[in-house]
Amino acid sequence: MSFRRAGEELLITQSAVSHHIAVLERALGLRLFLRKSRGIAFTPEGVRYFSAINEGFATIARGTAELRGTAAQTRVRISLLPSFAANWLVPRLALWREMRPDIEIDLDPSLHAADVEAGEADLAIRYGNGAWAGVESRLLLHEWVTPVASPALLARCQDINMPSDLLAYPLLLNARPSDWEVWAREAGLDFGGSRRIQLMDYNIVLQAAIGGQGVAMGRLSLVADLLRAGTLVQPLPQTVSSPDICYWLITPRKRPSSPATRAVIEWLTSEVAAMSAPAPNSRV
Repeated sequence: MSFRRAGEELLITQSAVSHHIAVLERALGLRLFLRKSRGIAFTPEGVRYFSAINEGFATIARGTAELRGTAAQTRVRISLLPSFAANWLVPRLALWREMRPDIEIDLDPSLHAADVEAGEADLAIRYGNGAWAGVESRLLLHEWVTPVASPALLARCQDINMPSDLLAYPLLLNARPSDWEVWAREAGLDFGGSRRIQLMDYNIVLQAAIGGQGVAMGRLSLVADLLRAGTLVQPLPQTVSSPDICYWLITPRKRPSSPATRAVIEWLTSEVAAMSAPAPNSRV
């Protein structure tokens, strides 16, 4: 229901999508969409047509995925969040290439959740509670979160000695503020009236925190190096985890993963097992 987002997914412009839809409507002699001031909506004919062609595309995708699975796969496509790719997986890829030069890993960093069942990716890594319909979800990593900020910001503003002191600062939130909600619930903080800077991607949240624009909720698996380097600091001891903030390995439910994909899954699991345990002052 967005020509703009369709264009982003197809790597073409919004106007190009609109043009293609107009050509299709002229060819069919029917209107498929109602253009509204705040978006678009299907006409009844659009609903019927979408249902029919969506089934056809899904059949093509399944056939392609099944055929690909019959060959000796040497490339594994992983759909994952840009933040997890940049801060956790990419630094480990050199080790994978040394171990398994016969299997290439292709990363698709995107906020869009790829449809692994339809063959958009061989494997996906998602963040949340694991409750996604139609796929197999396997726990990869329990995340631990704690507020983080730049030393320069903390040096020029009010000291943070207790959770309520955070409200003197702008809070940096990404599109889904589940990290802040989990931590605030455990810390007994009501941040409903706080000053907020809403940002789309967690990578942008981290850059804003490094730049001293506010306090971010640090995911320890992603900010550990920044904390060790002193680029960011942890002003409060409370470190919290929850089943709602975990990383999950997502694979198709209706078709088996290839040997190459299974090898990547085993490697990712071993890398998580080798990580350091949470700090002793952590709470679940």
